[in-house]
Amino acid sequence: MECPHIKSIANRLKAPTSNQQVHREECTLCFDGQDDPEGVLVCLQCFNGGCFGEGRRHAYLHAEKTGHKLGVVIKRSRKEVKMRDSTEPPMKKLAISGPKDEEIYDVSYTLLCFSCSPVGRAIHYDDPKVKAVLEGIKEALSSAQRSEVEAWEEEILPCEHTLTLEQEPIINIGHVPSQCSSCDLTSNLWLCLTCGLANCGRQQFGGAGGNGHALAHFRETGHMLGVKMGTITPEGTGDIYCYACDDAKVDPDLPRHLQAFGIEVLGQTKTEKSMTELQLEHNLKFDFSMTGDDGKELEPVFGQGLTGLKNLGNSCYMASVLQTVFSLPAYRSRYTSEIAQTHFQTCQKPPAECLECQMLKLGDGLLSGRYSHRAEAPPPSTTDFDSTSEPPKFQEGIKPSQFKALIGKGHEEFSTMRQQDSEEFLQHLLTKLRGEAKSQGRVEDNEPTRITKFGMEQRLQCTGCKRVGLQVEPVDLASLPVEAVEVGVDEEGKKLWKEVDLENCISALCGEETIEGYDCETCGEKRTAIKSTKFKTFPELLVLHMKKFQLVNWVPTKLEIPVKVPDDLTLDSLLSKGLQPGEEEMTVKSTTGAPSLPEFNATAMSQLEAMGFPTVRCQKALLATGNSDAEVAMGWLFEHMEDPDIDSPIQLQAPSQAASNEPSAEQIAMISDMGFTANQARKALRESDGNPERAIEWLFSNPGDPGEDSAPSSSGNDATTSNSAKDVGGSSSLPAKYRLKAFISHKGPSVHSGHYVTTIRNPSADGGNEDDWVLFNDEKVVKAPEGGGEDMRGKAYLYVYERV
Repeated sequence: MECPHIKSIANRLKAPTSNQQVHREECTLCFDGQDDPEGVLVCLQCFNGGCFGEGRRHAYLHAEKTGHKLGVVIKRSRKEVKMRDSTEPPMKKLAISGPKDEEIYDVSYTLLCFSCSPVGRAIHYDDPKVKAVLEGIKEALSSAQRSEVEAWEEEILPCEHTLTLEQEPIINIGHVPSQCSSCDLTSNLWLCLTCGLANCGRQQFGGAGGNGHALAHFRETGHMLGVKMGTITPEGTGDIYCYACDDAKVDPDLPRHLQAFGIEVLGQTKTEKSMTELQLEHNLKFDFSMTGDDGKELEPVFGQGLTGLKNLGNSCYMASVLQTVFSLPAYRSRYTSEIAQTHFQTCQKPPAECLECQMLKLGDGLLSGRYSHRAEAPPPSTTDFDSTSEPPKFQEGIKPSQFKALIGKGHEEFSTMRQQDSEEFLQHLLTKLRGEAKSQGRVEDNEPTRITKFGMEQRLQCTGCKRVGLQVEPVDLASLPVEAVEVGVDEEGKKLWKEVDLENCISALCGEETIEGYDCETCGEKRTAIKSTKFKTFPELLVLHMKKFQLVNWVPTKLEIPVKVPDDLTLDSLLSKGLQPGEEEMTVKSTTGAPSLPEFNATAMSQLEAMGFPTVRCQKALLATGNSDAEVAMGWLFEHMEDPDIDSPIQLQAPSQAASNEPSAEQIAMISDMGFTANQARKALRESDGNPERAIEWLFSNPGDPGEDSAPSSSGNDATTSNSAKDVGGSSSLPAKYRLKAFISHKGPSVHSGHYVTTIRNPSADGGNEDDWVLFNDEKVVKAPEGGGEDMRGKAYLYVYERV
């Protein structure tokens, strides 16, 4: 039928630009999408996606809230699978491109107008603006598969060293060298783009051989750029590594730089896999066994609380954390369908840009059981399906694409599709959820993030004057030292390590440490001090992080140290007792944990500690470099490794002398010039650790916040109050007994590669057996062996204990 409203609406329509998100795959408030029978409705004005599902009907809700009455319903159905001909030769090339949507699906488009009917009526159209918008949406559909495939690849850019390279060719070799100049290796060779010498790279990515002579050449000569032999193409591309930046880079002038050594790129053939291909292949191979100790396949399970999360590329670190979080009662009772219904009605943000909306969406997707069913067909592949394809055993899983884009927005690492650390992501998630609650005026005592909060008390006692300094630090997890004792090698030549006891690791965290050369303010000379750390309070949920990533030859390396993990923990003996009768407290200046010690960047701290640096060194590095970036802090650490006082406690000024943590007048003025008030600028800078860019982003995310009038008090009494048990969270009541709820395991040699899964005790949302364990391996959800599996449990990276 003809629509009388389309002309007035068409005047407000604009085709989507390449930078705009078009939510054509699924609803922004639930995981119903274009593959469901009713399809997804894409708004022609803001490109929001809405569903028609019974009890949700988010397409109608969007039209009512925004007044956007015109949309297109997109429905997608799978075509009949083309069988691979058995006479075709097998594929030999590593393919990282997927089939196009039109090769797999039939897609239909129906225009609806909600002004014509409360439930939407199908209409005809011939307006050119409407046609342009529809064509834009269709084109955006074809980009979905490309985006998912490109998610595996890093964005590699030139650096100042590739752009300003000055060459000193030692010889016109005229060909690509075939052997390392320092050893007999003939593969994994890197040609120095400064002098032309070829040297072997470092051993990495699943056993690619190398003795590190290219790195040694850089250290000896300062020649910082190399190109990997065998990756040079006739188009003038190749793998470039800059040792000065310690990262992969692009050389836009590679053909000319190779010509200096008599090498013509037109004559080159790619014979080795690129670093991106090697990492992709390596990560794909790192899959956890889907069989138990008896060799039998693990049984897939389905139902409420048993929904898988589809891997978006390198997103298993995020999936493992989200599955663990949504297995906890505090999060399940917070992100319910009842709360979702109320929030969706009143939320003023676009759903894809609201963290509360996306968490409620995840809660519904993971817990409702609506999406937890066996897949109807095998997933699309980079090759045609052959005649031996079996029916799917597992579910398809839901795709947390919108959540990942939002939670990583503005973050240097989590905004990429590179593999990340699950412990760092957990810290980042908690920080973002707390920021969201604060911006909405919600009290954290009523938020699920409270369950991980507790206080660790650092105690420092001078052996001369016997005075004691105390500092309570609010934390969300305990990073445990793991002693590495090599006991041999296995049949494949991999190092074997002595098993450690989890309870001993906790005791080591809380043990005493002797510090020589402590500059005691009371004694007026250097003394020996005794330092220890204990629990000031105990959390409802205790997260234990095993520090298995340690520095080996200055490279963060994961050590597969087995851990003996009990079901139950009792931590009563580790509760701090504070200042004892007869003990005197140190002055603020002398106390290593003075109240004026800032709150350190949790993500940067965890990254540095994961590399094996002691806590005090990490803190000093962050203090010296602005407390914002782990990479910059690590550079400072390498420069100050030999400082005699590198391990001495941090000496802080008394509050009256300490440098102010307040934003500078220049920073406030700069942001105020953008139209914000001084109070808003001041609060934004405080919320963003003084980083102006993050402060501006915070202001745009919190447009209604009036800001703060004055600086927080820096008096000693206020500082003491901030360190009280009440403020750091948790409880000091005893007994402190815990039971193992979940553990997140990592398989692979590096934090930047490999695979994460989580194993959870009784994650079912509809009851279940207390002793049932379930393994979540992306979209694969299976019943785990008894106790979660001895090997998986012993080699986990994060352990999650519930207080009982």
